[in-house]
Amino acid sequence: MASHATKVKMDIARWADGGLIDRATADALVRDVEANERNGLNFGSILAVMAALLFAAAILILVAANWEAIPRLARVGGLFALILAGYVGGAVLKQRGHGGLAEALWLIGAAAFGGSIALIGQMYHFSGDEAAAIVTWCIGTGIAAAALRSNALTVAAVGIADFWLVTKGFELFRRADFPHLFPAFMAVLWALSYWTDSRAARHLILLSLVLYAVLLGIDYDVMPVGTVLALVSAVLLAVSALAAAPVESVVRLGGRLPLHALIGFLTGMALLQFDLAEDDGFAIAAAVALAVIAAVIVFLGRESRALRWVAYLGFAFELAIVYVATVGSMLGTAGFFFAAAIILAGLAYAIIRIERRMKAQAAGGAA
Repeated sequence: MASHATKVKMDIARWADGGLIDRATADALVRDVEANERNGLNFGSILAVMAALLFAAAILILVAANWEAIPRLARVGGLFALILAGYVGGAVLKQRGHGGLAEALWLIGAAAFGGSIALIGQMYHFSGDEAAAIVTWCIGTGIAAAALRSNALTVAAVGIADFWLVTKGFELFRRADFPHLFPAFMAVLWALSYWTDSRAARHLILLSLVLYAVLLGIDYDVMPVGTVLALVSAVLLAVSALAAAPVESVVRLGGRLPLHALIGFLTGMALLQFDLAEDDGFAIAAAVALAVIAAVIVFLGRESRALRWVAYLGFAFELAIVYVATVGSMLGTAGFFFAAAIILAGLAYAIIRIERRMKAQAAGGAA
């Protein structure tokens, strides 16, 4: 599959051949595309980051194994040497123009920092729980990301915060209160992502907030949490459709805010429908979900293939959950599907007529 830059250069060549732009402009555009393509991560940088993640996992596993055969001083010294080599070595490589390798070394330094927290706690039996150690690790990684303006460390800080959420939400270590401060952590990391120019971190933050809402609903009450999540996501969808450019200038997600909003809406509606499976409100919730999915495809789906696929998956999920919930009454299921089919068919007919009329008007204006 051709890359985005390759497709853009093919479009530029087609515009030049068709006389839409002159050859000098086409050459300038191609040079700009190639320059920006070189500034991105290349294959070698991606492999370096993957190697750093594997090395970081090895460090954490060795710490978990306690390194009984290695003296305490050597263990602590080795980890601090890794921290120093990771951060300082990455800074040197960054100044020399090796951004991908620098990010890889910084990830190793962050992993060594987390390993040192765990190791020192093991050796000296410090009081405190594992969750507090994870929070300290997250804060330290976030500070390093701010100091170094590192995209990868910002993403790592969000991932560590997610690890804290999961350990608390699923009670992996011990019984503890639900992490209500998680949204505050995400707000701070979102602000940090602007400083480090980490769009990937912002994408991960939005998905993390959806996971937080799911765990909160399971831990407390599904109905209010699912309702709030669905309503907030629906508002974001509406704002994305009505004011796409101003919203994008604020969130800077590459036009992907509707995708996250749709994921949040579908998740919230799923929570509601699971809670209303035996109630009369289930059919209303399903109808609302189907209507919003259709509206998203119509008003927002044209520019985003990923958004359309999520909408299609949501539509399939709605059909499946309606069937499962009403399997005891096949007549009721058939009636719901029949009514939904009529509504969607009418909507499709109206959309086709409107789009044909708009194309005809545009053609008449051009003539």
